[in-house]
Amino acid sequence: MANRDRSYAGNAPGALFVDHTCIDCDTCRQLAPLTFHAVDGHAEVHTQPLDAAALHAAAQAQLCCPTQSIGGAAPAQVRSAAAEFPLPLAPGVFACGFNAEASYGAHSYLLVRPEGNWLIDSPRWVPQLVAAIAAHGGLRGIVLTHRDDVAAAPRYAAHFGARCVIHAADADAAPGAQTISGDAPVPIAAGLRLVPVPGHTAGSMALIADARFCFSGDHLWYSRRLGRLHASRAVCWDSWPQQCRSMRRLADETFSWVLPGHGQRYQAASTTALRSELLALSKLMTEAPE
Repeated sequence: MANRDRSYAGNAPGALFVDHTCIDCDTCRQLAPLTFHAVDGHAEVHTQPLDAAALHAAAQAQLCCPTQSIGGAAPAQVRSAAAEFPLPLAPGVFACGFNAEASYGAHSYLLVRPEGNWLIDSPRWVPQLVAAIAAHGGLRGIVLTHRDDVAAAPRYAAHFGARCVIHAADADAAPGAQTISGDAPVPIAAGLRLVPVPGHTAGSMALIADARFCFSGDHLWYSRRLGRLHASRAVCWDSWPQQCRSMRRLADETFSWVLPGHGQRYQAASTTALRSELLALSKLMTEAPE
């Protein structure tokens, strides 16, 4: 629970605030960029929300904050925001919200499919979200894109009788999970294929769904600051040269959406446009690594 007595002095005067437990995961700035901004390694309220849309976005941010570092949104507004999750992004694709501190606030996603639903990475365990997933038909499986974003996945798997899938190189982070190995893509269900993209971690993977969606973990994201797709050497925990090679291989996959764990979601105009952007990023990574 956020504590006003520990709130940052730089918060704009008003009801909404961020306190000193903030871990600067960027969740609030993605959901409510007009309200929150980054200051010296944490978030602060830049502008108090006034209209209905801004109030609603701020309530979503308070709800999803993994450390509950945001306070001040009206309880009714927070309850209204909570009822929306999992939040529809595209037909059959939902953002789970309720980001977990154990994954440093990473986003997780629900993929609803006639043959069985998949969770991509894990939100924190929230009974309301569990009930919502059950209402969508439960879970067939959970894809863990890499070791950092396991969070409550074992608990969700046990509750729904689902299998977790992780790359063997990161398998120690999810004991008992099914593993894949090597660098070759692996089909896991109709229209779904896991593409190993080692670099950020040795076992990083992307999930490609229906030649349209790429759930990219922490391998690839859209940067609001740069205005383009991005990957950063500063948050590469295993091998930057390997991540550069993985990015080039990912450009051979077909998709137009990037749905990352950290960073901004992104939809390109077409799969061709997305491939061009990935090739440009791959070239940048190789020639001018950041």
